[in-house]
Amino acid sequence: MSDEFMLDTDDLERRMNGAIASLRTEFASLRTGRGSASMLEPVMVEAYGQMTPVNQVGTVNVPEPRMVTINVWDKGLVGKVEKAIRESGLGINPQLNGTIIMLPIPELNEERRTQLTKVAGQYAEHARVSIRNIRRDGMDQIKKAKNDGAMSEDDQKIWEGEVQDLTNRFITLIDDQLETKQAEIMQV
Repeated sequence: MSDEFMLDTDDLERRMNGAIASLRTEFASLRTGRGSASMLEPVMVEAYGQMTPVNQVGTVNVPEPRMVTINVWDKGLVGKVEKAIRESGLGINPQLNGTIIMLPIPELNEERRTQLTKVAGQYAEHARVSIRNIRRDGMDQIKKAKNDGAMSEDDQKIWEGEVQDLTNRFITLIDDQLETKQAEIMQV
């Protein structure tokens, strides 16, 4: 390989890891019939003049597998937190008990499980697209270096192979995580 051109594969890998981390966060927000504090991460509440994550206005607990509780610190925000959860699309009906909001996690029916596996598939496809965009950036850098005369055609093929191997590794990782998540959703 040429000494003149060095593709920053560490940067490409870091960006691809970011896409995987984003996918994990999205997967964590999908309900699987069991409660988890992470399922509330995408829920934002209008608090103190700005949109704030639920976990920053109260303590989120999971006292039992099918129950999540939120102990809201500011009494004035209880109604707003309840409204945000109702409108979040999580399919959970909050119950108030003073400043504590209880979220009973309903059993998933077969139709809802199938919908959730499709949503998981969409999340995975978005991650794959992100990985492919990062791959394209790397390939563009290689082509530019080749056109500028900074590398030979042989070096170009070697670098392109490295970027493609990195891409394949991350796409396989996404597919494995999707398969695991879909199995978890479909488990009764």
